[in-house]
Amino acid sequence: MKIKVIDNFLEDKDFFMFKNLKLPEVDSDKMKIFHNKIDRDNKCFTECLSDQTLKNLQNIYHPKALKILEELYPEKIKLYNFSEFHVILTGSKYKFPIHDDTPNKLLSGVIYINPEKNKGTMFYDDKKGSNIKNVDWKQNRAVFFARKERETWHSFEGDGVSTRIAIVYNLMTTDIKSVCEIEGKNFIFSSLRYKLNPYIYRYFKKVF
Repeated sequence: MKIKVIDNFLEDKDFFMFKNLKLPEVDSDKMKIFHNKIDRDNKCFTECLSDQTLKNLQNIYHPKALKILEELYPEKIKLYNFSEFHVILTGSKYKFPIHDDTPNKLLSGVIYINPEKNKGTMFYDDKKGSNIKNVDWKQNRAVFFARKERETWHSFEGDGVSTRIAIVYNLMTTDIKSVCEIEGKNFIFSSLRYKLNPYIYRYFKKVF
């Protein structure tokens, strides 16, 4: 799996904007997602950002994200439909299990915001957690990868002390069938696997 790590990804004004967002508390064993989406026609859906803020983010970071996708999985660029800038609050004791993301994600990214110290992202060779590779937490560090069925295994969790705040920045598609064709995977099997996974299926339903 190719992983792209970029320090100081956000411009200072955007990093401090996210850092200073007024967000509610989250229980130590829970995760809270604030959804923010923008499509190629600049149509917005926001829960914690203004439409103009989302448009500004898209204007600045979309070309950079496309370049990263071109580097990691160029065949998928033509499938792009919309972007996500979700704000994720992970409780200090919350653990998201090992998974390989839903097939509608062309490029998966996370940008670490708050606090100064926490746990980053763990990557593995398989769902059992073999050969763990940690990408350490560092404020304004971005971690990107191009999801592939049953290959891009990863997880994240709180550090047991502080709420973990990150931006999940994804390039998305609605053409799941073409994703499976590009990856050489069975569309029916891929869809069924996510419906049978209670953790991923909850998220899968949110984005459709």
